[in-house]
Amino acid sequence: MSRQLVFDLPAKDGMTRAEFFVSPANALALAALDGWKGWPGGKMLLLGPTGAGKTHLAQIWATETGATVVAAADLAALDLPALAAAGRVAVEDAAAVAGDAQAEAALFHLHNLLAEARGALLLTAAAPPRDWGLTLPDLLSRMQAAPVTRLEAPDDALLSAVLVKLFADRQLAVAPNLIPYLLARMPRSIGAARALVAALDAAALAEGRPVTRALAAGLLPPEE
Repeated sequence: MSRQLVFDLPAKDGMTRAEFFVSPANALALAALDGWKGWPGGKMLLLGPTGAGKTHLAQIWATETGATVVAAADLAALDLPALAAAGRVAVEDAAAVAGDAQAEAALFHLHNLLAEARGALLLTAAAPPRDWGLTLPDLLSRMQAAPVTRLEAPDDALLSAVLVKLFADRQLAVAPNLIPYLLARMPRSIGAARALVAALDAAALAEGRPVTRALAAGLLPPEE
């Protein structure tokens, strides 16, 4: 069979509350962000593995509170007083500042500016601050003092909803029985779901075929 030319176009990635499926794996984290006005010290650390939904939650929080979302790796180059003036900031992948003296100092300064202004600071990371490798003691102490909410390992209901959403984001129509088929064979993470749907989309485009169980069988290990 001849293979088609594939263009790697970005998929639509919805980040609204309506597109966030609530399950026991993430309900407590969502509730913690909804209660942001009562955060101790005006800050919250959202922990979870890569691809677990931290960015989606941060975007929901930012949309509903008017917060600015920034990458921790960019902090050293930003106008921190102007950023803090907005009153609410979400810092993604906070651990990325570790080992960079300027970046660590920038996060420390932003933290203090928001605390002085009685603002709100949301930080996301895959691991707790003790594992980041921070070299600035004052920053480490402030990060360790932040209350923590966690995204737990996804359950079947959440993974099913994520797969449906990912296919919809790519405008791919699939049979309902494909979802349980994928669940039984794929690694148990949202990151793996993203990678699998992307691979199925690419294979379908390249081979000029719909996304089916037969197509998926060529990308997944056989059922034991």
